Amino acid sequence: MPLREMLNIHYRIHTEDKLFLGDKEGYRQGDSIYFTISGENRETILLEQAALSYYLKENDLEMLAVPIPNAAGEWFTNFADNSWMVMQVQHLSKQNGKTKGIQLAELHQTGASFNYEPKSISSYGQWKELWIEKITAFEGRIESNAWETPSEYYRLLMDFLPYLIGISENAIQYLQESEREQRILQSDQGTTTFIRYDGNANQTIIWADQLMYDHPSRDIAEYIRSVFLKNDRHEKIIRFLNDYQTISPLSVFGWRLLYARLLFPIHIFDFIERGFDSPNETELQQMIEIQTDYQKQLRDFYKFSGVDTARWGIPVVNWL
Repeated sequence: MPLREMLNIHYRIHTEDKLFLGDKEGYRQGDSIYFTISGENRETILLEQAALSYYLKENDLEMLAVPIPNAAGEWFTNFADNSWMVMQVQHLSKQNGKTKGIQLAELHQTGASFNYEPKSISSYGQWKELWIEKITAFEGRIESNAWETPSEYYRLLMDFLPYLIGISENAIQYLQESEREQRILQSDQGTTTFIRYDGNANQTIIWADQLMYDHPSRDIAEYIRSVFLKNDRHEKIIRFLNDYQTISPLSVFGWRLLYARLLFPIHIFDFIERGFDSPNETELQQMIEIQTDYQKQLRDFYKFSGVDTARWGIPVVNWL
């Protein structure tokens, strides 16, 4: 799609050169870089994400990619047989020097003051239902594909399926028990989160279309998950948690939600979803092997994080 032409015609923006941020193609004008995302069939979602991003911007959070209206004052532009939204990033080189834990805690603290709960992008209090839906949908599709297009990939996946369902149901049970936890703090209210936070370079910039509304433990868990999957040092997690809690301490309820989310194998569902389009038996075998290490790290999580489960009365999953 000729982005430069659309920016020129519909936004009155005359760009100077093309550049890439990761896999995202953008065009620069002065200190601003412009990117496009398809708005087709997700206008409501994008508008809610835009509202969150502008609230963060108004509260001095930096390095945001926020949507901008076109010259007619509209958020979506019909061009080249599609509906597009344009995002603007300003002052790309600006760095604040804060650690990931502090940055995330500050974002959550700011987002919690947003006085409107989005509908289309909120998962707050809905994990159980969403996880059950995911298990049901994936189980049905995996079994259907294995029957219709048998292969070594699907044979291996079918062998792995009972484990996947079993650990997922364990996570749901742990979550269900945790939802009765009464030891909560103000930090347990809903806030701005990411769809998938991992603290890597791709989230140096906060992209509006990656925002959600959820419990803050969502992002904390996803960061820890990314460290587990890389089999990185636990000191990295400890430092992240310590930094985060200097701004926003975790409640007992928050710790339990965090553990439940780590137990639920979202990373495997994400992998399988990609495999529906491009199945790779070797990569699936690697994911199964990685899960063994992941499970061992999760078994020790409360201990190396300094959570006294006996004193706090927090249950653990003993079979890990």
